[in-house]
Amino acid sequence: MKTLLITGTDTNAGKTVFTTALFAYLQKYYPSQKVGIFKPLQTGEGDRELYSQLFSLNQSEITPLHFAAPLAPPIAAEKEGKEVDLKIVWQAFSSLQQQRDLILVEALGGLGSPITYELTVADLARDWGLPTVLVVPIKLGCIAQVVANVALAQQSKVKLKGIVLNCVQPVSEQEITELAPIGLIQSLTNVPVLGIMPYLADAQDLEKLAQIAGNLELESLIFC
Repeated sequence: MKTLLITGTDTNAGKTVFTTALFAYLQKYYPSQKVGIFKPLQTGEGDRELYSQLFSLNQSEITPLHFAAPLAPPIAAEKEGKEVDLKIVWQAFSSLQQQRDLILVEALGGLGSPITYELTVADLARDWGLPTVLVVPIKLGCIAQVVANVALAQQSKVKLKGIVLNCVQPVSEQEITELAPIGLIQSLTNVPVLGIMPYLADAQDLEKLAQIAGNLELESLIFC
């Protein structure tokens, strides 16, 4: 059984789009593989509802912990008089592990996003031994964000397997080269860039998403 954690440099980096693309790709080209999607916890509405709408996952739950307020989990939990109980999350994750060949785990926010008052997403990735891919939105300042997140991953001993650059808005080839030069990013981080996801006006076009995922270097993520 393999597991892949998909995180980003921040919220709205494109984690959900990449997760959807990767699942659509696996569903189309590797239909014999039993793939699951897992979102450890969610605040507000969004990803678990989208995955349920797009895919017939045939799994008991996608997100074992959910809080209504779209805030950092410990704050959102407090507003409901609750705590972030990671035992519940681990039990649901362990159960899904027994049922799937591959699990795509979408993180909440970025590597530095808090899960509890003591733990971040990076801590969870390390403690649960989750190989990780970092999704980076192509925009001004993204190089510094990549360097900072890779430094956090190294400090936290996260198994960072690659970087995916994502066009969160329409950009030209020249802008991509100037804002997110692959050679410079790889030189500064020593982490491979697995490819670029183009801007999609319809982020729910599964055929197109599968095609886009097929253009990325996925072997190191899901077959190694």
